[in-house]
Amino acid sequence: MPSPDRQTPAQIQALFDRIAPNYDDLNHWLSLGLHQIWKGMTVHWAQPPVGGRVLDLCCGSGDLALQLGRRVGRQGMVIGVDFSTALLAIAQQRAQRQLPNHRFLWQWGDVLDLPLPADHVDAVTLGYGLRNVIDIPQALREIHRVLKPGAHAAILDFHRTEQPLLQNFQAWYLGSIVVPIAAALDLQEEYAYIQPSLESFPSQAQQRALAHSAGFTSIRFYELAAGLMGVLVIQKPDRI
Repeated sequence: MPSPDRQTPAQIQALFDRIAPNYDDLNHWLSLGLHQIWKGMTVHWAQPPVGGRVLDLCCGSGDLALQLGRRVGRQGMVIGVDFSTALLAIAQQRAQRQLPNHRFLWQWGDVLDLPLPADHVDAVTLGYGLRNVIDIPQALREIHRVLKPGAHAAILDFHRTEQPLLQNFQAWYLGSIVVPIAAALDLQEEYAYIQPSLESFPSQAQQRALAHSAGFTSIRFYELAAGLMGVLVIQKPDRI
């Protein structure tokens, strides 16, 4: 997933609108199809309850939202929020085809200022979006605000590994595989952001600290794909 570091909100929206038509195909090719497995694990760790109201932030074309829909069932509600109207339109079309009898609400919105009341949702997922926000601490505070007490959020993204061999492999893969494939679709600039975004993305320890500062007390981190991906799982404390 590309990362638009140091761009304005309007530029971010335009970037994701540009990649929307190729978004799903690129995700499949670049992850060798494994991204669906990682997203399934993310949904599992978010613990969406049957019949619950759940939220997928930076929902993109709807992969995580659709998996959430299957978990909460027809009596539940999935809210998908994204900054790209083009991706929201694709997500809505996919939901209508795949889960026509389930309830979805697709909303344009900013993860830094969510259009939702406090204590509103039973679970939150966020896939490949945390690197793309300009204020990660504020994003985590907003997730904490909208979660019901005791509910979980699961955040999937690239992981900035500390192992030199994996760092070298990650840099080679992004530079020699990801960017050339994106360039063939005239999206080189958009996907070239991934590597520099990783260099400034908080490490596992830093993510834990940021989550704690946002008010989360139960914090876990799961490494995936030999540490190249990671899922931060956080729980809002129950009220005393």
